Amino acid sequence: MKLRIGQGFDFHPLEAGRRLVLGGVEVPHDRGLRGHSDADVAAHALANAILGALGEGDLGRHFPDQDPQNQDAHSLKLLATVWRLAASRGFRLVNADVTIMAQHPRLAPFVEEMRHAMAGALGVEAQCVNVKASSPEGLGALGRSEGMTAAAVVLLEAD
Repeated sequence: MKLRIGQGFDFHPLEAGRRLVLGGVEVPHDRGLRGHSDADVAAHALANAILGALGEGDLGRHFPDQDPQNQDAHSLKLLATVWRLAASRGFRLVNADVTIMAQHPRLAPFVEEMRHAMAGALGVEAQCVNVKASSPEGLGALGRSEGMTAAAVVLLEAD
């Protein structure tokens, strides 16, 4: 048995006039995350964790923001593409854990839907993916609602 652990992280600033997409789910809010794609920090952190476990760099290496083809890309599609790379190398997902950090909006009502959406992109049972939200309690840029961040860890297994 071969086990690989990967850790991922992503941060994007908030901006008026954009949809807020987290974990593949549109969350009602007055601002969304600014980025070349839909800026879904949860899906990006999870994809980065998978790429880390594979030793394949990060999302920017695979989907450069200079490439117009990646403009407004749906992050669950990026996540699914990254997962196909892992699966093609004989890996299966043992589990994934994603933490989203944001002052506003309250994310607890959406985490189960995010869990199912990201598990779907990975082609696994929802029980393999955990999603949770944390508040910075008013501290720093996150506490001032200037942006959002997410961290993820994955355990991959191959025979």
